[in-house]
Amino acid sequence: MDRALIDRLPPPLPTERIIALNRPKTDLAEHREYEWNGWRFDVPPGVFLPGATSRIIHDRLLDGTIDVRNRSYAAMGVGLGVEAVIAGLRGARTVFAVDVHRVSVDTTRRHYRRLVAEPDDDSRFVGVVSDAFDAFGEDTRLDVVTFNPPAVRARVSDDPDVVRNVCVGAPLVERFFDQLVGGALLAPGGEVYVVVSNTADLRAVVGAGADRGLSAEVALCHDWGDGVLTYLFRFRQGSRA
Repeated sequence: MDRALIDRLPPPLPTERIIALNRPKTDLAEHREYEWNGWRFDVPPGVFLPGATSRIIHDRLLDGTIDVRNRSYAAMGVGLGVEAVIAGLRGARTVFAVDVHRVSVDTTRRHYRRLVAEPDDDSRFVGVVSDAFDAFGEDTRLDVVTFNPPAVRARVSDDPDVVRNVCVGAPLVERFFDQLVGGALLAPGGEVYVVVSNTADLRAVVGAGADRGLSAEVALCHDWGDGVLTYLFRFRQGSRA
């Protein structure tokens, strides 16, 4: 286990601070718009609107730090589909757009077709409505996976859409790694990028991967200046980082 790394990670922020930082917005049930990198996205009710944490992954997909070219890529919890669009434009061999929320998968498909490929060119895009990897076949092999999990450890709302998008907690990450490793879905040499902050249980997140034989390293740690530290972890099979 990556015990040295786990021991260096900070504990979760106090519950009251976590709740204050994650007060749900009042527009989740409304139709919204989102713009990033010159692209405009329509955002139907219930679809997750990316924030600064999501953009940590988006930026690194766009600049190639997370390399998807000619690789099989899965965007877990894809939301409105920014990751899928970037991966398609960066030359991913296959793009799996995965979300438990069907409207999110349909929204991603629509944005992908508009920004990346013609409607009759679905060879690289696979929309998957799935709770983690439940809907994946045994023959699937993924070279790159990204995930911005709703791992906030304090319940910030009773609205099921808010819970789904924000505060399911570390058990979801444990199930994610269970299915990824237990189902042998990660290809040899594959990489898993998980972005999570100390509003979640960082040690449980890294421990979930390490317990299942994945080595972990910190690809990025961003201090927002308000007590929140956001980490981008890279998990791989094989030797320890």
